[in-house]
Amino acid sequence: MSFDDYVKYLTQQITAYLDTPAEEKRKQRLKNKQEPPLYSNRWLGVLPFAFKVSRKNTN
Repeated sequence: MSFDDYVKYLTQQITAYLDTPAEEKRKQRLKNKQEPPLYSNRWLGVLPFAFKVSRKNTN
């Protein structure tokens, strides 16, 4: 991924966030707070996620 692609992606994400209404952002934050994190991610960090992604990519 080149630097230009990264900047383009970043600006798209920022503008999408800025364009969403405040009420929708508030609902999303409340939803994220209510969902507990996965046990494996909470206790072991990113490693289980990395293994899961690598296993999915090989299939």
